[in-house]
Amino acid sequence: MDNSSQRKILRVSPACETPQLARDITAALAGNGPTLGFGEVSSEFGPTQAAVVIGTSGTTGTPKEIFLSSHALVSSARASNAFVGAKLGDTWSLLLPLTHVAAVNVFVRAFELGTIPVDLRNHSGEYPRVNFTAIVPTQLFRALNGDEHLLKHLQGAQKVLVGGAALSAGIRNQATAAGINIVTTYGMSETSGGCVYNGQVLDGSEVEVRGGSIFIRGNILALNLELSDGWFETKDLGEFIDDKLVVLGRSDDVIISGGENLSLDNVENVLNESFPNIQCAAISIEDSQWGQTLHIAVVGEVDKNSITSILEEKIGAFAKPKGIHFMNSLPLLGIGKIDRRKLAQGVVIE
Repeated sequence: MDNSSQRKILRVSPACETPQLARDITAALAGNGPTLGFGEVSSEFGPTQAAVVIGTSGTTGTPKEIFLSSHALVSSARASNAFVGAKLGDTWSLLLPLTHVAAVNVFVRAFELGTIPVDLRNHSGEYPRVNFTAIVPTQLFRALNGDEHLLKHLQGAQKVLVGGAALSAGIRNQATAAGINIVTTYGMSETSGGCVYNGQVLDGSEVEVRGGSIFIRGNILALNLELSDGWFETKDLGEFIDDKLVVLGRSDDVIISGGENLSLDNVENVLNESFPNIQCAAISIEDSQWGQTLHIAVVGEVDKNSITSILEEKIGAFAKPKGIHFMNSLPLLGIGKIDRRKLAQGVVIE
């Protein structure tokens, strides 16, 4: 196979030190170095325009590789910095693993400000103060429930981006009450990370909702996408309310139980709003009688009857879970989304 028109991929170790990685990303963005592979990347070569390739299983568990150009990454970083009001010399901290586009974005945003990220991935003790940082909801939950050093770090930042998975209103309200300036982000690897902040579409991106489905267009899109007139169709559902995008969940997270359509995302949203001090996941288990049945995985203390009552009240009798399972932690897919498939495989039906 002729690889002369392609670019060699260098896989990045999750343990790579920040100074070396900063040099490698700089070279990749400038086109003077190989394409950098983050996450589970098996390809040896990629498009010449690709500065970065992200290996991701997405929300479906199906492995895929997303190729991002320097133009897309820099456009995303500039739009992000503009939204949060970052200026030259400001600092970002790195709290995310090097397996996701969100970690790459922290580097590119910092480069645009003339700095490099403050690496706090394996930090212990008190955290240094920075201007901005990016985390996932699990980290925010941990900060609000006992990790005092992380909490202080987030309180000291001007803005804290939270993405990778949906952030419940309850956790966000707790964070705001604790003095953390939260900015919720929506996006994916295919859009170079977040392209909608606090419901507002960032500069350089366009978002439309057609038939309930979210479509995205802009210079932040990946190279290897199937587009229709420049538009990328996501699997997400949403609507605009007062000119702000509200993400309602995934179109492929709806199950049919006893003939009723039931959104797993809606179940989780109801529980998160009603019980902000727990973590939970709604999962589907195959059932010979009902087709699919709803089960709930929970981290934290809550009464089972309370869960059942609130779901029946807010959604309907068909949302009564067939099982509620208490766990020490929830497995994650990528850096923020709950791995429902792994959870379903590990649930023991009583």
